[in-house]
Amino acid sequence: MKLPEDPRLPAFAGATGYDRQLYTRLYELFRSIARQVNGTAEGRIVAYYNAATAPPTTGQHAQGDFIRNLEPTDLGGYMVIGWLCVASGEPGTWKEARCQTI
Repeated sequence: MKLPEDPRLPAFAGATGYDRQLYTRLYELFRSIARQVNGTAEGRIVAYYNAATAPPTTGQHAQGDFIRNLEPTDLGGYMVIGWLCVASGEPGTWKEARCQTI
């Protein structure tokens, strides 16, 4: 299911300046959420906040966390699609998640 990126909020008579600001902000918020959800569902890398070019070196992470690779390239029979945290910690212990290409 794809969320509509142009939400139709109900308009009402007698709207004040605050009401118009609230309407505009809600419209922008719903539109942003729809783009994020649709991008994630479609597998678009730009929709993920946890994508990087290397595993994390700072911050607290839990076992099972996954970071997607923003720049996967063929490395002669495999590519690194991301990194999986195999031990919780700061920054945790990360292992490459590989995908065979041949």
